[in-house]
Amino acid sequence: MAERFIAHVNWRYVLPLFMLISISCAQKKEERPPNIVIIYADDMGYGDLNIQNPASKIPTLHLDQLALEGMRFTDAHSSSGICSPSRYALLTGTYHWRRQHGIVNAFGKPFFNAGDVTLPQLLRDNGYTTACIGKWHLGWNWEFKNPPSGTVTQWGREVQVYFPEDIDWTKPVSGGPLDRGFDYYFGDGTINFPPYAWMENDRVIEAPTEVMDINNIGFETKEGNWEFRPGPKVKGWNPYEVLPTLTKKATEWIGQQTGEKPFFLYFPLPSPHAPIIPNNEFDGKSQAGAYGDFVYQTDWVVGQVLTAIKEHDFEENTIILFSSDNGPETYAFERGEKLGHFSMGPLRGLKRDVWEGGHRVPFIVKWPGHIQPGDVSDKLVSQIDIMATLGALLGIKIPEGVAPDSYHFLPSLSNNLENEPQREFLIHNTFEDRWALRQGDWLYINDSTGQHSAMPESFFKLKGYSAFDTRGLLFNLKEDPEQQVNRFESYPELVAKMEELIVTSKADGYLVKDE
Repeated sequence: MAERFIAHVNWRYVLPLFMLISISCAQKKEERPPNIVIIYADDMGYGDLNIQNPASKIPTLHLDQLALEGMRFTDAHSSSGICSPSRYALLTGTYHWRRQHGIVNAFGKPFFNAGDVTLPQLLRDNGYTTACIGKWHLGWNWEFKNPPSGTVTQWGREVQVYFPEDIDWTKPVSGGPLDRGFDYYFGDGTINFPPYAWMENDRVIEAPTEVMDINNIGFETKEGNWEFRPGPKVKGWNPYEVLPTLTKKATEWIGQQTGEKPFFLYFPLPSPHAPIIPNNEFDGKSQAGAYGDFVYQTDWVVGQVLTAIKEHDFEENTIILFSSDNGPETYAFERGEKLGHFSMGPLRGLKRDVWEGGHRVPFIVKWPGHIQPGDVSDKLVSQIDIMATLGALLGIKIPEGVAPDSYHFLPSLSNNLENEPQREFLIHNTFEDRWALRQGDWLYINDSTGQHSAMPESFFKLKGYSAFDTRGLLFNLKEDPEQQVNRFESYPELVAKMEELIVTSKADGYLVKDE
């Protein structure tokens, strides 16, 4: 019967109808809001990516391919030269210094105020399924039974420490990702801070029963120090299992999405931040020591996520963004001297600095069918701008007063946003005593140095740097990306104008502290 039916079908009429249905289905699929995946490396330098540093000694095959399939920004910045502030700025579209300068310490309170509106919150309110898997480092409201009851020696001095019995592990912990717009969270909080335990959503999966002895971790790092803080840990906690476990969870979560709703995955990695602990199968994969191998593994993790997106048929309608929270740690000085790999690339400075190397970071965006593959942009952009950009691309109206420092950096992809305000200047800051302002090709620093991370004299000489004795600094980054030629005394009017922009921006004060 079926064969007789097929034989008598008039295909002249059926084929056009079939094509019309196919086109209609394709249009409906295309009309769905895009999925969004942000992969956020930790302490990865501008010069670690092979595609933007020909002298890099680290193969970054997956990130290079991502850049070839998307757009790479060469002048992109994190809000701060350290961790928690940059994460807050990315998720809120707000300069971190409008809230605080420092990181959230072990068992510290949330960086956020109760009324802060976040990127995942906006996306969830507009139909997205949202997840954060990985390093949070933005604080929780822990339930303490009493003040810290333990005393341990940390870095040569006695410090008070919470022991396992000081905390009620049975209660949910508020103030974390679930209270910031995420439907799901899985992670270890922060790899080098207690508690050393897995958390899912707002609870610890297994209650810690031991205290991390920072003088005897039970494992060896492959480069540098552990950088661990003392505190509660789960028995048998193995730091080498953190990155593989997070990778598995992230790819599994992607595979659980059905395509009925768009999804947002924020995947903040613990790597290549210290402790530098690449898994054994990645040893020797680079020519930049264990750190290089850890970057290689980080690149592999990116590849696993990209593969999961492709295998589950999400690739064509997914925006993928890769960046890092700040520049590389001070181990990079010795790495440059001994191995000839410069994680900061051609830039001056490292993590914490307001020198360019402290906050100019890798930044890649891929969106098939919308972003021209292989594009390279030298436009000045910030991670603060991600919130406004995604809002504009998705047609999501950002409420008044939300993401006040965020600007749309891809207006050419929007239908009617040609007149969208563009960023005129960008403030760089890590700690309260030193500020910088970027405007066009010019960078002004209101101090005689941009340094917070002490540079060894041997590295200083290796790079041929000069010290400066003016009360401020001025560089033309187009002509002088290494910040070697100080123009401060040659352009007093420009210096005065840029100093005034810093002062007025700080005085805006459009964030109100919670009472």
